[in-house]
Amino acid sequence: MKLLILATLAALTLAGCNTIEGVGHDISGGARRVGTWF
Repeated sequence: MKLLILATLAALTLAGCNTIEGVGHDISGGARRVGTWF
């Protein structure tokens, strides 16, 4: 279930990015958030 939620959030976040730099920031931010879960 967590994987489904994470995948959905990632897809929505990536859809909102207009540049490659924006995608990099979003991926980094998501990785930091997921890292705090464990």
